[in-house]
Amino acid sequence: MKPQDIRNAYAMPLTNPAYPKGPYRFFNREYVIITYRTDMDALRAVVPEPLEITEPLVKYEFIRMPDSTGFGDYTESGQVIPVRFGDQDGVYVHAMYLDDDAPIAGGREIWGFPKKLAQPKISHEGEVVLGTLHYGSVLCATATMGYKHQPVSTDDVRHAMEKPNFLVKIIPHVDATPRICELVRYHLTDITVKEAWTGPADLQLFRHVIADVARLPVLEVVSALHFTADLTLDMGEVVFDYLEGAE
Repeated sequence: MKPQDIRNAYAMPLTNPAYPKGPYRFFNREYVIITYRTDMDALRAVVPEPLEITEPLVKYEFIRMPDSTGFGDYTESGQVIPVRFGDQDGVYVHAMYLDDDAPIAGGREIWGFPKKLAQPKISHEGEVVLGTLHYGSVLCATATMGYKHQPVSTDDVRHAMEKPNFLVKIIPHVDATPRICELVRYHLTDITVKEAWTGPADLQLFRHVIADVARLPVLEVVSALHFTADLTLDMGEVVFDYLEGAE
């Protein structure tokens, strides 16, 4: 294999990449998002500058992805935090747990998604939508929500999804020193929200050394959303380099 062939590669392994090239299209994504109030000091300890915290809020998400190009069929769970970057309002992706190798590898390598392998699940139990996150045999999160109690404007949900998302992408050098350390921004595009609902909800987070979702404790549940959408996960851009000018 010639050096030029290697330069044309886009992912590892070299001769059989773990995922195809993006962007990636998702069909019939099902979301359960519980917004809750948390401790402001706990937020300050995890949100990186130059992002600014706007309110002591966290959005705990369960996302069922039954049909996605390249990544297949999987489920995801995690925490995103409302933030501001300059004059832009958006969200910072703090933690993600999912059950499929390709989106873990692609998400970490391309954008810098903070993804770990775990067992999240969305299920419908009678009049309740249930979201659970297990890390191994340990239950780390449980969300319950009343099933389709009140409709929500799909335009409002789409507008919220169009806001920028921010990540910290960290890739080490071969000696384990930082090689890439960047604040990345990406957008969801071509969004069609098919239906959206709200209702009563509750969220419990349990302490775990690796799946540390309870680091941002639930003080009060503020709101809940349950909706389905088609969308495209677009490619990202670097908006801040933490290594620039570093000694």
